[in-house]
Amino acid sequence: MSDRHGMTLNDPITLAEVTSAFDRYEKALVSNDIAVLDTLFWEDPKVVRYGAKENLYGYEEIAAFRKARPSKGLKRTLTRTVNTYATAWTEFSRPGSKQIGRQSQVWVKRAEGWRIVAAHVSNME
Repeated sequence: MSDRHGMTLNDPITLAEVTSAFDRYEKALVSNDIAVLDTLFWEDPKVVRYGAKENLYGYEEIAAFRKARPSKGLKRTLTRTVNTYATAWTEFSRPGSKQIGRQSQVWVKRAEGWRIVAAHVSNME
C-alpha cells in the first residue's frame, strides 16, 4: 500500500525486519542481555526512552539505566502486539500482577541495522 506521496507503507520486507528486531529486543529484555539491549538502541545523544518511572535522554543514560536495573522479575507476557511500518506497539503483563503495561518503539534502519530511536513504557492503573 502506498500513500499519496508514493511511500510504501507496511512493506512486507520492512515489517519482517522490524518484527525480527522487536523479537530480538524482547528476548534480550527478559533475559537481561544488556549487550544486545545496548546494541539495539541508536548510539546517539538524541535517542529517547521514556520509562515507567524514568525519562532517559541519550544513549549513555539508557545504557547506564540498563546496567543499574535489577535483573530479576523481568519475565512478561506480550499481548496485542502491532508492528506498523517501523513502529512496534505492545501491551504486557508480569506473572502474579494484574497491571497492564504498554510499550512503543520507533525503529530506523541504519547502516549497522535496525535501531530504536525512541521508546516509551508506561503502566495502566
